[in-house]
Amino acid sequence: MNLTPGILAHGHWTPEQVQAKWSTDQFVPTPEQAAEADAKIAALAERGSPSHDGVAARFVDLTTSGDDVVIEMQPTRWALRLVDGDNGGAVSSLCIVRRADGAWLAGRRALWVSTWAGRWALGAGGAVEVGENPAETLARELLEEWSLVPERLTVRAVVRNPSSMVLVVGVAWIAEGADADLVMDEEHDAHAWWPADPAEWPDEADEPLRQMAELLA
Repeated sequence: MNLTPGILAHGHWTPEQVQAKWSTDQFVPTPEQAAEADAKIAALAERGSPSHDGVAARFVDLTTSGDDVVIEMQPTRWALRLVDGDNGGAVSSLCIVRRADGAWLAGRRALWVSTWAGRWALGAGGAVEVGENPAETLARELLEEWSLVPERLTVRAVVRNPSSMVLVVGVAWIAEGADADLVMDEEHDAHAWWPADPAEWPDEADEPLRQMAELLA
């Protein structure tokens, strides 16, 4: 598998145009990957995190078929996504949330979470579960983390970050006034609606978040 970071696909797909193709063969990590995953899970337990190991998705390949994009995945150990530098191609979905006036939903991650602890992030995100379509993960994470249902949802990109994790990025627009229904989950300790123009974002909006906004512009 090519692990070069970058954009694997970029478009405006409806959830129905995203196809998930699942292999039945589970990924076998190297002994080094497995040992680091064990250490990461143990470290989370030591700081009181309820995160636990399980089975999630690993990226295998991406192809296009007509107007559809096909993402091939296989089961893998969830804890591999915590491995620094090479997490085996774990797949997550990132749902960027926009209000009717164009504002962006940002949340500060709680200190106990497994990734981006204490940092601000955009929208909702999480691991793709075995057998799940990554487009479905977008709406599921949005509901679980913020109790929001999108008025419309598009899948905009598939990207690989420097640690080799693959992100399926979608944009969810919520109906006017729907932000009043927002309920923050325990994975966050603060939230804010950042201005529609990223140039007006606060200092806590670090460079990866600004790059994501630029990708979705």
